[in-house]
Amino acid sequence: MPFGRNLAPSMLHRHAGHAEAVARIDWCISQHALGVVTGEVGAGKTVAVRAATTALDGSRHIIIYLPNPSIGVRGMLHHIVATLGHVPSFYTATLAPQAADALAAEHAERGRTPVIIFDEAHLLDNPQLEAIRMLTNHDMDSGAPFAAILVGQPTLRQRLRLGVLAALDQRIAVRYALAGMNPEDTVDYIGHHLKIAGRADALFTADAITLIHNASRGYPRAVNNLALNALTAAFARNDTLVDEKAARAAITETGTD
Repeated sequence: MPFGRNLAPSMLHRHAGHAEAVARIDWCISQHALGVVTGEVGAGKTVAVRAATTALDGSRHIIIYLPNPSIGVRGMLHHIVATLGHVPSFYTATLAPQAADALAAEHAERGRTPVIIFDEAHLLDNPQLEAIRMLTNHDMDSGAPFAAILVGQPTLRQRLRLGVLAALDQRIAVRYALAGMNPEDTVDYIGHHLKIAGRADALFTADAITLIHNASRGYPRAVNNLALNALTAAFARNDTLVDEKAARAAITETGTD
């Protein structure tokens, strides 16, 4: 499937925005810093994080992935402690320092850097964001034994500017807003995915790709959906090329016109 979601990180298309996001995540991890990666739905934020973390040495890093903000402060801390191999405390008051101690011990005793990924971070409530800030208070604020990445939609940037979150905002070392691909990137993106599926010659016409790019605004997930629907439309008509007509049918079908 040329536009599926189950591609290995080595197969991902590395357009300029994706490569920049991966580079900043890499730097954030190496510096044990707090980073924020934002972008619209389908911009490829989680894909960039997956590409960066998959390349890490498993003997020197441990990934703690938190995809669901609805678990609250206790659930968040519980997951961190449990992932690091400890039995979480029943009481939230003791769970917070336990999580901080477990993160520090993982780095000091096992020589591994914990990397905490907070996905859908725009949905985190203020107590959760404050708990993240408190975790970064280590050794009299001399540095954290772990790296943390907040991944979310653009509203996350706006929330962090609120005065109540100023202390957390000041601790953010890396910020990156992942935009959509430009027209040339979209051409390369579609061609790259077709080559992975075994099609080396042209399959989409230039007009079809232009329509797909404009309708998707260059966001990879939308490009995938439109390209797949356009392929299906061309197949249904027994066409050998995905042309403008197939692309328009895909745009109508997915409601992105």
